[in-house]
Amino acid sequence: MRKLIFLVAAATIFISCKNEKPVEDKAATSVSGEAKEPAPAEFADMKYADVGKNAIAALASGDIDAFVASYADNAVYVWNSGDSLTGKENIKNYWKKRRTEVIDSLSFTNAIWLPIKVNKPQTIEAPGVWLLGWYQVSAKYKSGKKMSQWIHMDYHFNADDKIDRVIQYIDRVLINEATKK
Repeated sequence: MRKLIFLVAAATIFISCKNEKPVEDKAATSVSGEAKEPAPAEFADMKYADVGKNAIAALASGDIDAFVASYADNAVYVWNSGDSLTGKENIKNYWKKRRTEVIDSLSFTNAIWLPIKVNKPQTIEAPGVWLLGWYQVSAKYKSGKKMSQWIHMDYHFNADDKIDRVIQYIDRVLINEATKK
């Protein structure tokens, strides 16, 4: 009889636990019940990683129109050396010239993508969605020389999910050496 009572009690507890309402997410509210501020940064949608993947695939294939398809008209492309290009059209023209007159072939491997949303800038970075990318590039130049190195890229997206800022961290010494005639 005791075993039967125990089984009935255990079954009752088990069934009542399964019918409980979900516990409220306490992380989204403060102790007073007010909404908490979002974290300074959080992961963003992986769809932004696809934008980066498609861009470097297009650049590797020489399809510069597809490469800049996700760029805003007022996009800025900045290198860690301080050089920059302003405007989608100027970025497109620069890369078309590089791919036809300077670079024979490009390949990108070992890519790592991290989309983040900056809610509260900690220094000078712009709020919004950033895509951080790391990958190895191998280039063969018209000079016949080759170059391989790791590149880090930062892409910022505007409110229309268009790239409005690119920062490329690259070692120009390797490129300059490979493009010498």
